[in-house]
Amino acid sequence: MLSTSMLDKNFDQIYLGDFDGWIFKHGNDTGLAKINIDAIGWTQLKPTQLSSKYADKNGRVEGWFRLKVKFDSSFLRQQTGFDFVDWAATEYYIDGKLIAARGNTGENGKPFREYNNDEDPVFLRFETSVPHILVIHFVGYLSPIPPYRLRGQTDLVEMPTLLGSNYNTALLKYEKNSQAFSYTWLIVCALLSVLFWLLRFQNPQEKNLFWIGLYTTILTLSIYCLIMQISIGNTYTESVIYSALNKFFSGGIFLLILPILLIEVFKRKIRRVLLLGLSILYAFNFLLWFFIPQPYSSIQQFALVASFIFVLGICFYYIITSWKSLMGAQWAIVVGLIFSIFSLIAGFILELVFKNLNNSLYFGYQVESCFILSFPLSLLAYVSIRFKEIINEVGLNAKRVIELSEEKKVQAENQQKVLQDEVNKQTSELRNTLENLRSAQSQLIQSEKMASLGELTAGIAHEIQNPLNFVNNFSEVNKELLVEMNEEIEKGNLEEVKLIAKDVTDNEEKIIHHGKRADAIVKGMLQHSRSSTGKREPTNINALADEYLRLSYHGLRAKDKEFNASMKTDFDQTIGNINIIPQDIGRVLLNLYNNAFYAVTEKMKQQPEGYEPTVSVSTKKVGGKVEIKVSDNGNGIPQKIVDKIFQPFFTTKPTGVGTGLGLSLSYDIVKAHGGEIKVNTIEKEFTEFVVQLPVSV
Repeated sequence: MLSTSMLDKNFDQIYLGDFDGWIFKHGNDTGLAKINIDAIGWTQLKPTQLSSKYADKNGRVEGWFRLKVKFDSSFLRQQTGFDFVDWAATEYYIDGKLIAARGNTGENGKPFREYNNDEDPVFLRFETSVPHILVIHFVGYLSPIPPYRLRGQTDLVEMPTLLGSNYNTALLKYEKNSQAFSYTWLIVCALLSVLFWLLRFQNPQEKNLFWIGLYTTILTLSIYCLIMQISIGNTYTESVIYSALNKFFSGGIFLLILPILLIEVFKRKIRRVLLLGLSILYAFNFLLWFFIPQPYSSIQQFALVASFIFVLGICFYYIITSWKSLMGAQWAIVVGLIFSIFSLIAGFILELVFKNLNNSLYFGYQVESCFILSFPLSLLAYVSIRFKEIINEVGLNAKRVIELSEEKKVQAENQQKVLQDEVNKQTSELRNTLENLRSAQSQLIQSEKMASLGELTAGIAHEIQNPLNFVNNFSEVNKELLVEMNEEIEKGNLEEVKLIAKDVTDNEEKIIHHGKRADAIVKGMLQHSRSSTGKREPTNINALADEYLRLSYHGLRAKDKEFNASMKTDFDQTIGNINIIPQDIGRVLLNLYNNAFYAVTEKMKQQPEGYEPTVSVSTKKVGGKVEIKVSDNGNGIPQKIVDKIFQPFFTTKPTGVGTGLGLSLSYDIVKAHGGEIKVNTIEKEFTEFVVQLPVSV
């Protein structure tokens, strides 16, 4: 006797597959569906007891189930439905009449087709309470995958499922809740996985982020496979694949990744024996799922539970043995793991105490949510706290660096004083050289050189300040590192002492590098001031042109703070080195730059509307020559004096500003190199000097 009081409160359904009174007979005779038949040859067998032992040599299981049922008054004239088992073909008969078929049993020459939940249940009404004969024609096949169970064997309790009038409403509610919770788990874990991997790529030194990212990624894949496994319309093969992947990923998380993650976070050493044992345990449980036959599935369940308890024991062993040394962010991991396990145990106890919770979908999903998401969210808390600790450590180290820098600052000042003395000494030598020049012509030439040196001095001072600043800064850093080294020596921490010593060595190399840079600048100034040796050498013309451009600009800026102009460069990087006397060509470039900046400054004084003073420099390889162009957008040169500008002592500058030897000396230097110097100009618009030098001589 079936009553609506027997309906499940959540799904409004009754599973009839485990009821007593079922009888079964092999065969495909449709006459077995009739009401009145001879029961000889039929055996007592519930649908849930059907298994692989009833299969023929082709792995096909076919037979007929019969059950006499009676509905009480609560079912009469109500919508009453029947649902069907997945992964098999079935035909349902009531009182000898076919009411529905799902899949295809292979009748009438049609190929067998299994039912995969892609059709709705069938509903009908019972008007009287007389007994009815329910007959089910079942056709199924064994799985091709070990342990070769009957497809859908675990779902045979649902064959058939009697549905109440509220089944569709209950099912819709269940689907909404199921999807809401499962997709929430999936999205949260996926977002955390992406976040952790991004942090890992940005901070490769934090090795724990690898295991954290791996844990959340595998958890995301496990949840995704779980969702796909129960999706409507899956074939048996698809369902088995998703089920296998779910067990593969979930087993990997709890039996392998979780203990390794805890060991890494607690900064403990992973023993090879432990790693090998966990791997074997994981593989053993995964293989049990495939090869343990259905009658022995309790062995599989026992092994899985025992494995989880064993792994949890390992986790708590490391928690307990690391308890005194746990700090800051590590506690977030401990709290997350304990809360996750506690939520599962508490949910189980509450269901035992409060029986009504067994019928609450929300309660079950809430417990699962706490169990699934507690630990991943604790990983997020761990990463957040860990990065805060790193920031604090960086701040503390910065403070130590500042303290150490005071000692190095004094050393840098002493080095700067020595360097200044050397500059003064070299300057004195230059003055003595000037006094010893004999001829008036030589004196004028040297005066022109000293004039250009004066233009360079401010620029050199600006250039030399940068390496000195680096020397000061790295000296200050080394001071702090040495103090820290003394502290670590007292602690006996030799590994940290070696690391600090390496940092000090690296900083000293940088101090030496920038000291040599300052020395090179001073030597360059001395080279410019001395008479040329006349020896040509391979020189990077692009670097030479760029260096003298900056020196000229900064020199003029030092004399006139209001001076400003745009500089544009266009260097041909394919030129490489050319054979020149760098001191001499440097003087040529410096003279052209100074004239260009002077020209745009004079035009700027006229305050033309929208005017922007600009000096441009470009290099280009043309055949076997290198072409250097220096142009400005000043007032240009009047055509009537263009032919005179390369004559000695000719100048358009006011008295005391120019000697008239700059362009004359430049012309002679370029000619001595086998090159040419030309000028293109339009009055009131621009001036362009073109220097052509042979690539090699």
